[in-house]
Amino acid sequence: MDLPNERIPDCTGWRWVTDRGLRLETGGHTLARYQLLISRDLPEVESIIPADDSILLVLRRGAVISAGLRAALEMPLDLRSQTASRLHRIVASYGGKAGPDLAALAERAGLSQQDWIAQHAAAEYRVAFLGFQPGFPYLAGLPEKLRAPRRAEPRVHVPAGSLAIGGPYAGIYPKSGPGGWQIVGVTEAVLFDPRQSSPVLFAPGDRVRFEAL
Repeated sequence: MDLPNERIPDCTGWRWVTDRGLRLETGGHTLARYQLLISRDLPEVESIIPADDSILLVLRRGAVISAGLRAALEMPLDLRSQTASRLHRIVASYGGKAGPDLAALAERAGLSQQDWIAQHAAAEYRVAFLGFQPGFPYLAGLPEKLRAPRRAEPRVHVPAGSLAIGGPYAGIYPKSGPGGWQIVGVTEAVLFDPRQSSPVLFAPGDRVRFEAL
């Protein structure tokens, strides 16, 4: 049975953000809820977009909320289950001209640059969500000791492939452009290519490990 959209009012769990957008608050369980939603047959949903502590569902034009979607929004999560995900190994060069902020970040963490690199490369990251640029991954799992705020003054130009730190996240710039994250290295991996059938390298939930050259 389909439910008229007015049957799902704004509340603490979700709210309308446009006539077709539902914003679902997910706290620390964004990926678990995202994986549950994409595993369901939800024909009224055009896009499911995870973000920081929330998910945006975009409904198809003229669609109404189905009982299946409402059940998926309210269903308790089994956090013990782990959906299989792809592992990407990203070869990277750290420091030097490609990583101008590495020395300052290592000093901030009380580490040598080599120890900072070793800890960064030893961690396994998970793609929490994509944003900012097409294919830009917000990578959860950055060791707490390595975390640092964004730069007070963003750079006008950050090269494509730059490895970056922004608060609790690691990231990689798919394309060159302005940016305010701390830059620690570079990779030749192609994160976004609109000519490909699947233009984005990463998907939410994917795992990432870095290999230092």
